[in-house]
Amino acid sequence: MPQRPAVVVFDVIETLFPIEPLAPRLEALGLPGALLQGWFAASLRDSFALAAIGDFHPLRTVMGANLDDLLARHGCSAPEEQKSHLLDGMGQLPAHADAAEAMDLLRAGGLRLMALSNGAAETTEKLLRGAGLRERVAEVVSVEEVRLSKPRREVYARAAARAGVAAERMLLVAAHPWDVNGARAAGLMGGFVARGRPYPTMLPAPEVQGAGLPEVARAILALA
Repeated sequence: MPQRPAVVVFDVIETLFPIEPLAPRLEALGLPGALLQGWFAASLRDSFALAAIGDFHPLRTVMGANLDDLLARHGCSAPEEQKSHLLDGMGQLPAHADAAEAMDLLRAGGLRLMALSNGAAETTEKLLRGAGLRERVAEVVSVEEVRLSKPRREVYARAAARAGVAAERMLLVAAHPWDVNGARAAGLMGGFVARGRPYPTMLPAPEVQGAGLPEVARAILALA
C-alpha cells in the first residue's frame, strides 16, 4: 500500500475551478457554449505539442490562437476587447463547491498543499484569492517557471523541488487522467477526481481516486 504523501499538489483548471462559467462569454462572440470544452481541449493539445518539441507559449496565448481558429471555422468575427473579455474570464472563475472542504480535510490531517497550473502564476494567484483558497496553499507553481507545459516531467520535478521533498513524497490531485499519469511517470503519486468519468484502462491506475475532491482527500488520508 502506498504511503501517505507529505505534500499534496492540486491541478487548478477543471480540478479546483470549472470552466463552464465561461460559456456565456463564448456565446457573446456568436459561438455555441457547447464548444467551450473543445476549445479548452484544443488549447491543451497545442500546449502539449509545443512541450513535446521543447517549446513553450503561455496558455493564454495558445487559447487566443485557438479562439481565432474557432471563430474562423464558424464564420464569426469579434473585436479584440470581446476576445480579451473571454480570456480574462480564466482568472475570474468560481471554485468547485467542494474544493475548500477537501483542502481543509488535508490540512487538518497535517499535509502541506500546493497548486500547480499550466496557466500563468498571476492568473492562478487571482483565482485562488478570489475563491478564498489562497491561504490554504503554501506554494503556487506555474509552468512558466520551466517554460514547458504539463505533462512534461520537468514541471512535476519543479513542484517537488519547490516543496523541498522527494517526488515520491508528493501526490498530484487532478481531474485530468493525462495529468495524473504525467505526475506518476515523474515519480509522484496520483489522485484522480472522477466526477462521473472512469479512469482510462490503458493507463496505470492512480494511488487514489474518488467521485469528488473530498472523497479523494479522504482516500489520501487513509493511506498508511
